[in-house]
Amino acid sequence: MRALLVATALLALVAPAALAQPAPSVITPADNLVADGIPKVPAELAETVSRYTEFRAAGLSSWHPTRREMLISTRFGQSSQVHRVKIPGGARYQLTFFPDSVFGGSYEPSKGEYFVFGKGSGGNERFQLYRYDVATGDVTLLTDGKSRNTRGAWANAGGRLAYTSTRRNNRDFDIWVMNPADPKSDKLLLQVEGAWFPIDWSPDDDRLLVGQSISANESYLYVVDVKTGKKTELTPKGAEKVAYSGGKFAKDGKNIYVATDKGSEFQRLARIDLATGEHTFLTDHIKWDVDDIELSPDGKTLAFVVNEDGISKLHLLDTETGKEKPTPKLPPGSVGGLSWHKNGKDLGFGLVSARSPADVYSLNLESGKVDRWTESETGGINTEQFVEPELVKWKSFDGKLISGFLYRPPAKFAGKRPVVINIHGGPEGQFQPAFLGRNNYFLNEMGVALLFPNVRGSSGYGKTFLTLDNGFKREDSYKDIEALLDWLKTRDDLDADRVMVTGGSYGGHMTLAVATYYAERIRCAVDIVGISNFVSFLENTEEYRRDLRRVEYGDERDPKMRAFMEKIAPVNNVQKIKRPMFIVQGKNDPRVPLIEAEQMVSALKGANVPCWYLMAKDEGHGFAKKANADFQFYATVLFMQEYLLK
Repeated sequence: MRALLVATALLALVAPAALAQPAPSVITPADNLVADGIPKVPAELAETVSRYTEFRAAGLSSWHPTRREMLISTRFGQSSQVHRVKIPGGARYQLTFFPDSVFGGSYEPSKGEYFVFGKGSGGNERFQLYRYDVATGDVTLLTDGKSRNTRGAWANAGGRLAYTSTRRNNRDFDIWVMNPADPKSDKLLLQVEGAWFPIDWSPDDDRLLVGQSISANESYLYVVDVKTGKKTELTPKGAEKVAYSGGKFAKDGKNIYVATDKGSEFQRLARIDLATGEHTFLTDHIKWDVDDIELSPDGKTLAFVVNEDGISKLHLLDTETGKEKPTPKLPPGSVGGLSWHKNGKDLGFGLVSARSPADVYSLNLESGKVDRWTESETGGINTEQFVEPELVKWKSFDGKLISGFLYRPPAKFAGKRPVVINIHGGPEGQFQPAFLGRNNYFLNEMGVALLFPNVRGSSGYGKTFLTLDNGFKREDSYKDIEALLDWLKTRDDLDADRVMVTGGSYGGHMTLAVATYYAERIRCAVDIVGISNFVSFLENTEEYRRDLRRVEYGDERDPKMRAFMEKIAPVNNVQKIKRPMFIVQGKNDPRVPLIEAEQMVSALKGANVPCWYLMAKDEGHGFAKKANADFQFYATVLFMQEYLLK
């Protein structure tokens, strides 16, 4: 006790001196960050925006096979980790603790004595698989520590996991099967060329449904005999390019359920007879994409999500009658990540909206009750006051109707509002109304409108629309933004003379292209991990990605295509850029390599264009660690204050 009193007295003596130290006036970037050309960040700014950096989100990773509890992914600290939640609304108990984000977290489906998760390092995306033993908390590396590995599907009886690995040549996604309880059981099931992936095991665990991905518009299905490794083509190639997604064996093992655009512009729900390959379409009446499908353990209910013009809706289909079952009214928002509990009653899913971060819910089919399992923190801000987006549409140069979602600032901001055009990546992606996280600060505190366009090449609008930007048609997607800039002039509430363009990945390329093609029509631009030249990008992106990207962007080995790519490359047209640029990049990015940012920064400096550059040595394709993302946000606010709002 005496020692405790002495220690307390000493602390009391030094505390006033510590308190007397002046608070730092600026936020100094950590040693892992390279900040070039970025002004000092006032500590006062960081304090002002701090609440908007404390939003969290949660996603369902796995149900426990025997108990009504689950694993979720959420962040407490710097990165997303695996947590256990035992009851709806219960405490989130953190299980993994790594500097890098963890994905997966999937229980072994017989007893749940362990789960398997994946993790990369420093954003390099060379994911490794690990086993977490529930009884001890021990973590065991299951894969080689060098290649890219992705978790696939558990055998129904448990004990075997099918997954992909590039370990053979760092290019092709071979399919392996392992008993994670015994890593030495690892066995190559299928040696392939290109991008393949395991989808589902047959009810008797003798066969494995696998997919082959050629592009966003073309993929094929095969059935593999697990004992012999023999693969049988289920969906032969034909004159029509067809894409398949999802895939679940029917309970009888004679059919599978998939989503496919075979014979249609949109992905329809279909049942395929394994003996004949005949397709029976189950959602002809729905003229939108089916995005996600999950079959109940008893095989009687098929849950699926439909993407209706960017808004997702949950459906339930009775597989015996072919009729839809009623669904309860869910909180407004977008639904995804469907997962059935083995009890056959509880359907888990994620839900996100403009006013609520992503959280985990479940629907009990017998009672119709919806339970909320997580309620993510919102920095103490009442998000019910956040604005709902407006679906807007405009005609492009060729008459095509392009759409997007507009978030307008609250009414307290009078007059025409400055606009940030934020272009999604992919390009085979789609912006859907969601919680904007930090970006809500731009709306609520800076009075800036945010507009998220889905230009040609976006998914969700039919397979023809998806290909309208491929290869030599690349510039047509730039023109969709030109048409948007024209449309802004027709709005009384938006200021077409104060526009910033931004985006990540392919959206970053679009940002650079808009800054090049329409320099006089914007005030500034923020490029996040964007492509500055398709030639150098394709020559330096990871080999396992290259062929898939060539289908979309074109093959740089073809002289005509190479010449076209060099002609339109923003880095080769930097003399046309007239507005300040902020470039953000992760050093370890395997998708859009560091050279894409560095050559653009060098070119901008050579052309005397104002350029801010932020590079994180411990990040990859975007900033995943909170401290890095926070500093990027502070700098972005400064950039907008300086170049958009003045």
